[in-house]
Amino acid sequence: MPLSDEIAEGLLAAIIKGEYGSGTLLPPEGELGERYGASRLTVREAVKVLRAQNVVRIHHGRGTYVNPPDRWTAIEPLIRAEAAAPGGSGMVSERLLEARRLIEVGAAELAAVRSTGAHLAELAVLLGAMREAAEEHDTDAFVDADLAFHDTVVRATGNAFVPLLFEPFGRLLVDSRRETSAVPEIRAHAIDHHARILDALTARDPDGARRAMDAHLTQTAEDLRAHVIASRRGTS
Repeated sequence: MPLSDEIAEGLLAAIIKGEYGSGTLLPPEGELGERYGASRLTVREAVKVLRAQNVVRIHHGRGTYVNPPDRWTAIEPLIRAEAAAPGGSGMVSERLLEARRLIEVGAAELAAVRSTGAHLAELAVLLGAMREAAEEHDTDAFVDADLAFHDTVVRATGNAFVPLLFEPFGRLLVDSRRETSAVPEIRAHAIDHHARILDALTARDPDGARRAMDAHLTQTAEDLRAHVIASRRGTS
């Protein structure tokens, strides 16, 4: 990793920990350079990384200030900031589900109209893979098939922008889905709801597809709270 990226990572970690709160002026380049053993140019490159994510803003002649997280434009730093807050792990998972609902419910509705036979065949194969993985208690294979199912639904919208909106969630969902999918009851719920989604898509029923996806995400949120977040609280 280039030194500038290491410095950007160090500054981001300090911001998330609260060492530099929202609205705080970062130390001058020279001071940061001494702290990290780097030149002013390298520090400047590190700050540019954070500026590109809108984690910080630069006021020429005054310095570099930290933006509040709700103004950050990169999802991974935002996830880290949310997770670092009290109760953050469960909150992040629930907020991810809220954001997914905004995209995926509409995507299911559109996919019911625009999906091709190839999309439907792929979804059927993936649903079968979920069932097989559940029978074999293979959590990793179950998660792979589950996420691929959702990815196929958003691609089946026929709108190239929708997969781009969903793509960041795929990377972030792997760990959380692995945790929830380890619970047999949650796997059973997921299989049932995915089957209903596929049925609605196959029937070319936009309203039914929308309701099925909404019900699936509602069930996922309930399972998350009942089986995962409650367990975390019980062990804390």
